[in-house]
Amino acid sequence: MPDLKLYMILLGCKPGGRNTEQHDVFFGIGRTLGDVKKHILDFWKEANGKIHIDAWREVQHVDGYKVSVEERDNSITTTNEKLFFINLGGYKPNEFEEFHYKMLTVSVDKRIAIQKAKQTAFYRHIGFEGAVSHIDDKYGIDVDDVYEIEDALPELLKKQYCIQLKLAPDQQQDEMHLGYLKIDKI
Repeated sequence: MPDLKLYMILLGCKPGGRNTEQHDVFFGIGRTLGDVKKHILDFWKEANGKIHIDAWREVQHVDGYKVSVEERDNSITTTNEKLFFINLGGYKPNEFEEFHYKMLTVSVDKRIAIQKAKQTAFYRHIGFEGAVSHIDDKYGIDVDDVYEIEDALPELLKKQYCIQLKLAPDQQQDEMHLGYLKIDKI
C-alpha cells in the first residue's frame, strides 16, 4: 500500500456574486490526490462543488528535510523543527494587483520562520514606499501569528496524523503540478 502523503493544493473557484476567481491554499493527507477530494469540498463549502485545482504538490522535501506523514501515536517522537506555510504579499508600481509568493519552511519557531520569509527575493524586491511587501494569511503570518502545517489540516486529519521531519542532506525538489484540473477528475 502506498505511503501517506502531504498535499499542498492551490484551489480556485468563482463563488456566486464575485467578479473574479478566488483562490486559497489547502493542505490534505492521503495516499493519492483523489483521497483528499472530500476534504477539499468540505474545506470550501461556498464553492458548491464548483471548485478546481490550479496547482498541487506532494510535499516531500523542504529546507533539507524529508517530510513524511505518520499515524498519530503516542510512541512517535517529534523533533523541535516544524513545517510552516507562509503567504507573502506584495505590489509592483502601476500593477493593479497584489502578488503572492507561497512558501514552505522548516523552523524551530515562528520567529525563525519569519526571518526566512524576509530573506526571500520576493520579500526584498516586491513592494515600494506606500505599498510594502508583507506577510499575510491565517495559514502563515498575520501580524504576530504563525501556524504550523498541522494546524492548517482539516480537524479529522489533525487528530489522525502527524508530520515527521528528518534531515535529508541529498535535498531534492518536489514536482510542481501546474494548470487547471477539475475536482471531479482527481
